[in-house]
Amino acid sequence: MNAKNMITIFLVSVGLVFFAIHACGEDETKQAPPGTVSAGEGPDSVMTCEACRKFNELNTAIRDGLIDKTEAAARFKAVLKELAEFAGRNDLAAELSGRCVFPLEGYPSSAIGGDKGSGYVEGGYDYFDGNAHTGHPAHDLFIRDRNRDGLDDATGKAVQVLAMDGGIVVAVETKWEKGSSLRGGRYIWIYNPADHFLTCYAHNEAVFARLGDAVKPGDRIATVGRTGLNAYRRGSVTHLHLMHLDVKDGRSRSVDRFGVFSTCRFQ
Repeated sequence: MNAKNMITIFLVSVGLVFFAIHACGEDETKQAPPGTVSAGEGPDSVMTCEACRKFNELNTAIRDGLIDKTEAAARFKAVLKELAEFAGRNDLAAELSGRCVFPLEGYPSSAIGGDKGSGYVEGGYDYFDGNAHTGHPAHDLFIRDRNRDGLDDATGKAVQVLAMDGGIVVAVETKWEKGSSLRGGRYIWIYNPADHFLTCYAHNEAVFARLGDAVKPGDRIATVGRTGLNAYRRGSVTHLHLMHLDVKDGRSRSVDRFGVFSTCRFQ
């Protein structure tokens, strides 16, 4: 083999190696969810947030009716205590605090359904009833989507879901598929250690938040979608389902925070 051919082979080999390295690096950067702050950056990493894993498992068992309500309530109280302790060790209540942010990026408060928050209906709701619960103790935040394609009519783009308050992501569902009986579709539960709230963001399309992530108000956690038993139906208007639970004493009580929206930042 002459010198010219050897140089050609060497240059091609170097080019292939460079391409492979570049491609792998590009894939890795795409794995980071935009706009989120990982709890893995703190003293207790996301991998050691055992309480987050426990809550996610318990939440799924309650949702699917796989656990007795009395046992579920006891475990719920215990895991909330662990979450509060985890947050305390990392000083997350202070680190993640801040003025609330309206959960739909680029939308005003008029996106809230119902007349002055009348979409909130307690209706005997009990968290421990799981997917079989009654009532609608939540606010639905609607986007402009007349053709029901899940995109904003004006921009043609997905609408970003923002964390209303700071907190720790303690439950995530990303595997909803058409035909599923799961009412919330792809959802996110965030525990706010400062105010001891649990907030559920449901019917999402893309979910950026990961179990154990620490998010600040305004962080992008998902995009608005049409996932869930009823939300997927053609007659349903595309919206974010937003529910708050007060869990400060280890129990679960739904809270109407309609009056808080007017104090939030819009971005």
